[in-house]
Amino acid sequence: MSHPCLSCGACCAYFRVSFHWSEADPTLGGQVPPALTEPLRTHEVAMRGTSQARPRCIALDADIGRRSRCTIHPVRPSVCRDVPASWEFGAPSPQCDKARQAHGLPPLTPADWEAQAA
Repeated sequence: MSHPCLSCGACCAYFRVSFHWSEADPTLGGQVPPALTEPLRTHEVAMRGTSQARPRCIALDADIGRRSRCTIHPVRPSVCRDVPASWEFGAPSPQCDKARQAHGLPPLTPADWEAQAA
């Protein structure tokens, strides 16, 4: 079984992805592609597509609930790296559960990870 996020994508099509602008400034070591961001506030940018009523990250290649891929996964913003999938590390993730629910998907359970380990 593959990682549950690879058949989800709900968080990338539910939350605004905002972070400090330096993460998209290559002169400061930022790796997020600047062309995929837009200004948000004085010290923040957002991934394009996520600051709207129906967010969907520009870097998301997905059919929500069936297949999902972040096209910039190795250089994704820190806020993306900081949101775990529910039960991935032995605890629920309210953000994961909320995004999945918004897309009509059931919350992940510990059983989803037992199948992963098998």
